[in-house]
Amino acid sequence: MSPQNKNKWSIDLTLREQDAGHDSLQKLPPPPGLRKVGALESKIQSEGLGAAGSRSASKDVQIIAQRKKAKAMSVAMSPGRQIAMNGFMMYMSGKNLNIFSISICSMAILSPLKGIFGISKTFKPFEDPDGRVDLQMAKLIHIALNLTWLCIGLYKMATMRLLPTTSADWSGAVVW
Repeated sequence: MSPQNKNKWSIDLTLREQDAGHDSLQKLPPPPGLRKVGALESKIQSEGLGAAGSRSASKDVQIIAQRKKAKAMSVAMSPGRQIAMNGFMMYMSGKNLNIFSISICSMAILSPLKGIFGISKTFKPFEDPDGRVDLQMAKLIHIALNLTWLCIGLYKMATMRLLPTTSADWSGAVVW
């Protein structure tokens, strides 16, 4: 942002080379658990795939691809955690018709549909332009868990008699 567009209450926390303490912070070891994916990507781009660095660069590329795939699988499994939480919420809401149970059931139907229709947006950060990261299994798991979640929501709506599942539900629609 340009200096004239900044608000008076905004603070820029970006550390630059000319800032005080930049050198001492660069000398500190990284915190435990910090992944250096960005550093590896910039290293690969800067050195290229020359003859001397081709082995280490290809190994770094494989490491990045493995990490992207692992993160994609973690995102693919996220509807599974939501199934358990929403299943408990649907159990606690009971079979009575009230605004709370209807809103929980509608959330259990709309959220999986949004997840299925937005799958390309969900997995966009993990795609690799060279095709080294295979996301098909992660996408299939994501779709399967969302369909399971959708079926649980439909079952709950059927137990609340909000879905026409018996012949008596259709008796008014029969034309003789």
